[in-house]
Amino acid sequence: MKRRDTLKALSLTGFGLAVTPVEAAVPEPQPKPLKIPGGRQKFEAERDAQLMSEKFFTPHELQTVTVLSDIIIPADAKSGSASQSGVPAFIEFMMKDQPNNQTPMRGGIRWLDNTSTKLFGKPFVQCTKAQQIELVDQIAYPSKVKSNMSQGASFFSLMRNMTATGFFTSQMGIKDLGYVGNVPNQWEGVPADVLKQYDLAYEERELNQDK
Repeated sequence: MKRRDTLKALSLTGFGLAVTPVEAAVPEPQPKPLKIPGGRQKFEAERDAQLMSEKFFTPHELQTVTVLSDIIIPADAKSGSASQSGVPAFIEFMMKDQPNNQTPMRGGIRWLDNTSTKLFGKPFVQCTKAQQIELVDQIAYPSKVKSNMSQGASFFSLMRNMTATGFFTSQMGIKDLGYVGNVPNQWEGVPADVLKQYDLAYEERELNQDK
């Protein structure tokens, strides 16, 4: 390499402009092709993809939402907890899909931490399970909420509604409900007690003989 070319390369490097052969050989990352689920239009899929790429909750806020959702719907012998069904991710998405809920949600989490700090000396997620339940009990039942806890009650209602919606629209929640939907089953004819009630047993027997 000539001295001039060397100096030029060094100058460009000083400005962060030098391109090495290795860098030049690395292709730019290509965007993943957009998948359009059945029943969705392209603009809907594009909007969903955009919202999914954004972040609303801070790590602490997301942790708080996770703890609260599991208090609302804990795991039991029948199914897993709200967080195990994907509720925190669902609420994260809904905050971007329905931005009018962002201020009540973020303000509610801040209220929860401030109140928890006053009562127990630490943020909600750092409290013991018993302390968390003690605070939740004060905002979970609208008819029993004291006036100084009204903001917390409003926030908890929002959390409860979103948690229930997220859980019972997930695969785990649908299974928990026992919802089967439109699936093939085995038709065994009209029940005998119904046939007897409407005096249709003879007609049913005749039909079976003709087959």
